[in-house]
Amino acid sequence: MVVAATVLVGCERGTSTGGGPSAPGPAKSGCPTVLARARTDVARAEKPHTAWDGPTTGPRAVSGKRIVYVAQTMTNPGVAGAAQGGQEAAKSIGWSVRVIDGQGTPAGIQTAFSQAIALRPSGIVVGGFDPRLTSQQVGRARADHIPLVGWHAVDDPGPSKDPELFSNITTRVTDVARISADWVITHSHGHAGVVVFTDASIPFARNKSELIKKQLATCSGVKLLAEENIPISDTSSRTPQEVSSLLFRFRDGWTHSVAINDVYFADAAPALRAARKKGGGAPYNIGAGDGDPSAFQRINSRQFQAATVPEPFAQQGWQILDEFNRAFSGRPASGYVAPVHIATAANSRGATTWDPSGYRAAYLRIWGKEDEAGRHG
Repeated sequence: MVVAATVLVGCERGTSTGGGPSAPGPAKSGCPTVLARARTDVARAEKPHTAWDGPTTGPRAVSGKRIVYVAQTMTNPGVAGAAQGGQEAAKSIGWSVRVIDGQGTPAGIQTAFSQAIALRPSGIVVGGFDPRLTSQQVGRARADHIPLVGWHAVDDPGPSKDPELFSNITTRVTDVARISADWVITHSHGHAGVVVFTDASIPFARNKSELIKKQLATCSGVKLLAEENIPISDTSSRTPQEVSSLLFRFRDGWTHSVAINDVYFADAAPALRAARKKGGGAPYNIGAGDGDPSAFQRINSRQFQAATVPEPFAQQGWQILDEFNRAFSGRPASGYVAPVHIATAANSRGATTWDPSGYRAAYLRIWGKEDEAGRHG
């Protein structure tokens, strides 16, 4: 979602705050109480999700619905993953899902949304962009009584009144930020020198990094060395330079990093490699972001990323269709929010996405499509 949001706002130049030029000394004290709680929460988040904890009841499938998924850009793995999940679910529920790519620009997204309305679909997905960008098109959809379901469209999950969405599907930013910081506290045993990477030009990203810093601060043995403000649109050009500077300033005192999106670590890797840092060593990096396939590849190969807090893209695609089915049936939104998960090399087992168990069979039962269950497992 953070990548998607970058088309909506202007970019600020990257800035760095906090920390002096010298490497920090060892922490004077840890945080035993905080560390114990963080360990419990991290252990829970790292466990495989083998049991479905979402809805098990709801309306049976209505027939013949046509959904249009307006994508911020299909080059965003999260946007594309949710779209593909929705298309997979459509085959089982007996609907069609058409994707229109907004090409990652405000003008392109507005054009795509207008094209979607012209098709007079049963429902439209706001796929990874702020619907305020398309307020005129949202108004037209409302006038035409076309329900809207968002995927990472606004900050909070569930129904939204302004902008009007039947439901918005996303994990809770507070949960993602907290568990990312808790992973650092746990992994470092309460003694860490941390750099936070963010994009202050995006309100959602800025809020996430503030929440991360707040949680890190609960452990007295964790020191925030710096917060690097690098617009996501500039990560490829700015991150290597900033990482080299951080290595010079903090040397071995820089032990961990948290980024609001995994993309920062893709661009940090060349600078870390040039400094002869080991791919599986410090700084240990966790992405509080979508968990795209490239992040999983870095984690599984232990190349400058140790963990990510991924979104279950395919499950969210199935949920999109279930929310529409509830809207068409005159029922309220399900209210389901996927729990946070931490993916590491130890628990991902070579996977390149997080795909929890049980949701396909659960939705098929809700929709009265049990005959499809054998095909989906």
